[in-house]
Amino acid sequence: MTVLADQAVHNIVFTDGEFLVKTIDTKDEMVKAYQLRHRVFAEQLKWVPESEDKQEMDMYDLWAVTVGVFGKDGVLLGMARLLPPSGEFMLGNEFGALLPSDYVIRREPDTAEITRLTVNPDIQDPKLSSRVMLSVLKGIYQWAVENDIRYYYLEVEHRFLRALRMLGFPCQPIGPVVQLPPAGAAAVAALYDMVRFDEENATKPPSFLEWISTITTPEGDVISGRTSAHEKRASPFAMV
Repeated sequence: MTVLADQAVHNIVFTDGEFLVKTIDTKDEMVKAYQLRHRVFAEQLKWVPESEDKQEMDMYDLWAVTVGVFGKDGVLLGMARLLPPSGEFMLGNEFGALLPSDYVIRREPDTAEITRLTVNPDIQDPKLSSRVMLSVLKGIYQWAVENDIRYYYLEVEHRFLRALRMLGFPCQPIGPVVQLPPAGAAAVAALYDMVRFDEENATKPPSFLEWISTITTPEGDVISGRTSAHEKRASPFAMV
């Protein structure tokens, strides 16, 4: 457990099939995350300048939490950086152009931001890439459950937002699609409501909600029902 600005931030760790999903909490793992971010966001997408050490980092890393998906060989396959409400959001600074002029960003303890969401570009198999992305999204979901987060802000390419909505994530756009420099990506800001996710998926075939709300601990214990209404007193991560 980490404490940021007087707010306890609880870690997660669980297995999802052949993957290990966890809060990154070691220096070596964090270097892997910085390197993956550089490959994707600096070298490929050109959203940020390249650096000599091939690691992409910024001031938000001072209070950020990173959830990673690791393969059996320890390779970082996918990740997302989460900004807890104890610090600033990128949406209010670098991505302010995505917001209507009169929009007021939520600054409540139940609101966080998803940033630097990506899958390792070395993965050439589309099916494997999709499985990794789903595991990253499950890690994001379970981190929210563990930390009493209901709302997530996110800024993504417009086509990826459509993909999230098709998967069953009710991410509501909160501003227009904007071509952001320097790469000119068509980006949009959105708000993801955990409670609405649970409500909408409860009326659909139950497999998806059952999957995302069920974890297997590294010790092999299966725990189900970890939705937005989960009571954290029985948390399997209490000692993480």
